[in-house]
Amino acid sequence: MTVTDSTTSFTAQRVRRLGVPEHARDVRIVHDLDGIQDQVTPEALTTTGGALWSRWVHDPAFVVPDVLLGLDAGGILPTVAVALASDVPYRLAWKLDLDLPHKARFSEPHARRTDVYTYGDLRGKRVLIVDDEITTGRTLANLVAVLRAGGAEVTGIACLIEDASGDARAVIEQLGVPLCTLTRI
Repeated sequence: MTVTDSTTSFTAQRVRRLGVPEHARDVRIVHDLDGIQDQVTPEALTTTGGALWSRWVHDPAFVVPDVLLGLDAGGILPTVAVALASDVPYRLAWKLDLDLPHKARFSEPHARRTDVYTYGDLRGKRVLIVDDEITTGRTLANLVAVLRAGGAEVTGIACLIEDASGDARAVIEQLGVPLCTLTRI
């Protein structure tokens, strides 16, 4: 499926994942920025980051964040791309359990390794969560709960792709967090 935004052409598709445990999702969204099906040029990275940032800036709920927070694996490149476009610093949540202060654990329930950790003191910070895709919204809802419990203000969630096969938008809206996506499949 090719999705065209006013500033970028972006392709995304659902692909069956092989050898996944029962609790894990057997579908992955493969898209232009992940470098799986083709190489990614620096221009594509900056153009996509600019398009997602522009979408957030024009969202009625727009608030300038103090920091972007991306998720391990799929969220790293979109987070870096948005940081480059916005000049907002970023942090990443990792699937590494490290002996560092200000660590908070949340769950990615459909993944092979379900534990994910944020690091650093985000208390009092306005945080925009950035990820590559959202389907069920459960991982991001878990992250929002952990950030709020730690005193952060979650200003929104910006994702490259909203996979409409899940009910993510409803889950995120129940939390009172704006969801901004570049494209929907």
